Amino acid sequence: MAPSALSRAGLFALRAFAVALSLCAGGGAFVLFLQFGAADGIDTLDVTRAVLILISTLWLAWGAVQALIGLTSRARPPAYDPKAPIKGRTVVLVPVYNEDPMVTFARIAAMDASLAAMKDPAEVHFAVLSDTRNDMIAAREKQVFAQLVAERNGVGRFFYRRREQNTGKKAGNIEDFITRSGGAYEYALILDADSLMEGETILQMIRRIEAEPRLGLLQTLPKVIRARSRFGRAMQFSASFFSPVFARGLAMMQGCTGPFWGHNAIVRVRAFAESCGLPPLRGKPPFGGHVMSHDYVEAAMLARAGWIVRLDDDLGGSYEEGPENLVDHAKRDRRWCQGNLQHSRIIGAPGLKPWSRFVFAQGIMAYISPLFWLGFILASIAAPLMAPPPDYFPIPDWPIPYFPPSEASKAIGLAIGIFGLLLLPKILIAARAAITGEAKAFGGPVIAFVSTLAELLLSSITAPVLLLYSTRSVMQVLLGRDGGWPTNNRGDGTLSLKDAFAASHWIVTIGLVGLMATWTFAPGLFLWLVPVGLPMVLAPVILAWSSRPSRSRLMGVPSEYAKPAVVVLHDVILDRWALDAERSEAQEPRQSAKVAAPAKGMAVQNV
Repeated sequence: MAPSALSRAGLFALRAFAVALSLCAGGGAFVLFLQFGAADGIDTLDVTRAVLILISTLWLAWGAVQALIGLTSRARPPAYDPKAPIKGRTVVLVPVYNEDPMVTFARIAAMDASLAAMKDPAEVHFAVLSDTRNDMIAAREKQVFAQLVAERNGVGRFFYRRREQNTGKKAGNIEDFITRSGGAYEYALILDADSLMEGETILQMIRRIEAEPRLGLLQTLPKVIRARSRFGRAMQFSASFFSPVFARGLAMMQGCTGPFWGHNAIVRVRAFAESCGLPPLRGKPPFGGHVMSHDYVEAAMLARAGWIVRLDDDLGGSYEEGPENLVDHAKRDRRWCQGNLQHSRIIGAPGLKPWSRFVFAQGIMAYISPLFWLGFILASIAAPLMAPPPDYFPIPDWPIPYFPPSEASKAIGLAIGIFGLLLLPKILIAARAAITGEAKAFGGPVIAFVSTLAELLLSSITAPVLLLYSTRSVMQVLLGRDGGWPTNNRGDGTLSLKDAFAASHWIVTIGLVGLMATWTFAPGLFLWLVPVGLPMVLAPVILAWSSRPSRSRLMGVPSEYAKPAVVVLHDVILDRWALDAERSEAQEPRQSAKVAAPAKGMAVQNV
C-alpha cells in the first residue's frame, strides 16, 4: 500500500509498535548491564553506564525496527493514472555552487533528452540557479549554457541566472527563484548539481502530485551512481541494497508527514511559497543565522500548513553521486551536523505536527549519539579506578571467603544483542533479496550475500573513525564554531597516505592514548576495545586504502551491470562535449587555455 493509505489509527499503532519495541530493547540492555554491574556492588558509575547503554541501544533499536517494518511490507504506487495528460507546467531547478559546468549541464541535457524520448506533451522547463562565487567558473557556466540551449533547442525552456549574493545558500537560492519566477509554474522539481533523473520518473512524479491536490511535496529515494573507490562503492551498494528497505519502513511510519532530503523531490509551488519561507534564526552561527538543514524544516512547515508530504519509495530512476572518501564524507557531515543541531531552536515552534517534532529529535539524536558511546567507553575505562576494593569476607569472623558469581554471561549477552541490532537487519535484507530474486540485479544471491558481509566489515572498520569525526563536529558546534558551506569535491577522491595522515593524526593520537589507558587502568577491557581503538590508530591507512579505486566484483549494483538509459545519455553527451572542447582549445591561442573546460571527472577546484 502507499504510505498515505494507512488509516490514522493504523499509523498510530505502527508508530506505537516501533517505539515500544525500541524501548524494550533499550530497557533490556539497561537491566542486563545493571545485573552485570551488581556482581561487585552497584555504584554511581554503573548506573551512569547503564543509562548511556540505554540511550545508545534505543537509537540502534530504532533503526533496526525501521528495517523490520520495511522488510514486512512492499513498496507500491499510490492510486493514480500513470498515463493521464499533464496539465500543469513544471520547472526543474538545478542549484549550482562552484561546480564543473560541463558535467552539470550535460546532466540537464541528458534529462531533457530522456524527456523528449517519452514524446509527452507535458511542459517542462529547466532553470540553472547559480550561486557560484568564482568568476572564471561563472564565465564558463554562461559559455556551456549557451551550448546547452543551442544543442537542445532550449530557447524559452532553459534559463540561467547568477545571484550577486548567495544569501541563505541553497535554500535562499530556491526561495529567490520561487519569489521572482515561481508564479509561472505549478510544480518545481528540486535537484542537486549531481542529480540525474529518468524522463519517465519526472513525468510520473508530476502525474502523482497532480492527481492528489493535497500533496505539497513528493520525495523519491535517490540511488548513488558512478562510485569508483572502495568507500564510495560501499556507500553505493548500501544505498541500492539496504536503503530501499529502511526507506520503506520510514515511509510507512511517516505517512503524510514525510521527509524532504533537499533534492530529487517535486513540490507544489503554491504550497511551497505559502508555507516555506525561512527567516534567519536569531543570533550568530552555528545555532543562529540561516537554517542549514532547511529541507526537514520545509517538510515540517508544509505539514503544519495541512499539505501532504510523502516519500514514494516505489519510484525508481532517481540518482545522485556521493563522496569518494571518508574525509569528504566527514566534511559534508559536518554541515549536516550543524544543521541538525540548529533544529533544537526550531523543535518547539508553534503549530508543528508531533511527528515533525519527533523527526527533529531523531536528527539531533543521530549526531549526539556518538557522544553517548564515547562516554560509555570512557566511563568503562574509569570504572576500575573508582570501584571499591573487593570484600571477600563480608561476614565478620567467617573463615571462608566469598567469591561473587561471575556475570560475564550478561556482558556477552549484551554485546551479542548490540551487534545483533547492527548486523541482523542487513543480513535479513540479503536473505530476503535471495528469496525474492532481487539479488539477481546485484550479481546473484551468493555475490550479494558476500557483498553484504564485505560492506558490514568495511563499515565496522570505518565506524570508529566516523565516530570521532562526528564527535568533533558536535563539539565544534557546541563550542560556537561555524562550519560554513564548503564546496563539494565531486572529482577524484583518492587520498595519499600523507593527506590521510594530515586529516586524521588527531584520531591516531586519541586511539593510542585510549588503548594505553585501557591497558593500564582496565586491562580486562583491552580486548573488548581493540576493535574500536585499532581502527583509530590505523586511521590514515584506512582513509587512504578506502579511497583507492575498487577492482572487486563485490558490492556491485544494478546501475553497473546495466547502465540506466539517462546515465548512458549523460556519458555520450559529456564525452562529445569534452571532445569538442579539446578541439576548440587546440584551435585557440595559448592564452585562452586557463579558461578551458576541465577534463571529465576533474574536480573544479583543480581547474
